[in-house]
Amino acid sequence: MLQILQETLIDTIKLLPFLFLTYLLMEYIENKTSDNLKENIKKAGKFGPFFGSLAGIIPQCGFSVSATNLYRGRLISIGTLIAVYLSTSDEMIPIFLSEAVPISTILKILAIKLVIGIIFGFLIDIIYTKLTKNKEPKEQIDLCEQEHCHCHENGILKSSLKHTLNIIIYIFVITLIINIIIGAVGEDKIENFIQNNIALGPVVASIIGLIPNCAASVLITNLYLKNVFNMASLISGLLTGAGVGLIVLFRINKKHLKENLSIVGILYVIGVVSGWAIQLMNL
Repeated sequence: MLQILQETLIDTIKLLPFLFLTYLLMEYIENKTSDNLKENIKKAGKFGPFFGSLAGIIPQCGFSVSATNLYRGRLISIGTLIAVYLSTSDEMIPIFLSEAVPISTILKILAIKLVIGIIFGFLIDIIYTKLTKNKEPKEQIDLCEQEHCHCHENGILKSSLKHTLNIIIYIFVITLIINIIIGAVGEDKIENFIQNNIALGPVVASIIGLIPNCAASVLITNLYLKNVFNMASLISGLLTGAGVGLIVLFRINKKHLKENLSIVGILYVIGVVSGWAIQLMNL
């Protein structure tokens, strides 16, 4: 239990700089910029899925949190958010490097995730635009206005710090619960189940990937290294593995539960279908 608590605390602390810088940026945009600049940021979002996918492949799980906050503020599109989630790599690269996995294999996996993120990101934005064509677009949400915390009165630094502390406590509690559950179930039982149901690899891997915790990518990567998962299952799990981004999504976008659930559903379908496609193509 002490080890679980320590690992959870370390994982949570790693997110602090990403959270603080994101909130600082959003506070600055909300308080110090003109409406024209805000509109320009939104217009730049047309290319968001491309740049979001590129940023997501950087080996960390903090950018998915940053992207979630930017999406909640309507500064990036839903396609960009999903592109980031799909390409997020978390702990895969460090583990692969430590296990001397060939660089060509690592680059192949990153390239597949990057391409899938870009394609589905743009596709989702196109579909979403058509579905909402005759509806009022969602307005940018003011962080302090939604939370009713009057943070703006204390300046953007104190405001950003307050939002960061609020969400980091929430992340710590949820992550701790998830780590306790994983520890209670045991990785061995998960491995045995997968080995006995190998045809369901992408389905099971995508479910594991949805666990809102950086530990999910560690588990998926290790299962691949132990030859429990094949390449297709590995990709499926890594595609749905958005780190703690999903925890933050349900916390800060709680007034739009159906939207949150649809994002999770989209991630899962993309993960499973992509895995099956990779199996058929023998990539």
